[in-house]
Formats: sequence, C-alpha cells, structure tokens
Amino acid sequence: MIEESDNLEHRWTQLRAFMMKQFGKKPDLNAILFLIGIQELGKGITEFTKEEKQDLMHIATCKVFSLSGYYELEKVDEDGWPHYRAVKALPFANLKEQEKMLKWHILEYFTQADQL
Repeated sequence: MIEESDNLEHRWTQLRAFMMKQFGKKPDLNAILFLIGIQELGKGITEFTKEEKQDLMHIATCKVFSLSGYYELEKVDEDGWPHYRAVKALPFANLKEQEKMLKWHILEYFTQADQL
C-alpha cells in the first residue's frame, strides 16, 4: 500500500507546490489536514474556533484513513458536521511511519478527488 519513500516524498513536494500556487503559502501537514477538513465540512472558509479547527483536522484524518477502510462515515449531525467511527485499528507504527502513512493517504485523497 505505502509506496517507496523517494516517490512518496516527490509526490508530497508536488502537492505542497500546487497548494503554494493556490494559496500563496506552502502548507505543512497540519495545514493540509485543516484544508481537507474544511472541504469535507462543505461550508467554505469561515472563522473557526480553536476547538473547531481541531475537529476539522480530526475529520480530515478520519476521511483520508477511510480510503483504506480504517474509518467510515457514521453520520452528519444537525449542524452539518461529519462523524466517523473506527472500523479497524490503525497498524502500530513509529512517528516517522505514521507521518508517511498519513501523507500517502492525503495524496490518495487528492488523487481520488482529481485535485492533482
């Protein structure tokens, strides 16, 4: 599932460069998760509280890991916020492996959405 590190990092650099052109800033991993969360919420860019920003990043993480069946959308609440439930445990990984796995899933998210 997870590709070679060199290719993954090349694709990651391309994604960040693409976003640099779109937003004028090269986003880090957390900023990309935040943007995915906003996209998944579907309400556009608005002012979010600190807690809402954390929730958006959680939504993004669940969404990208749902691509491999780790999470599934359980419901969308009355305010339009998606809620996910864990379907299977994420494999144990050290911090570097976790980041690599997250990057791969983010790249898949954008590939499947025809964003890249």
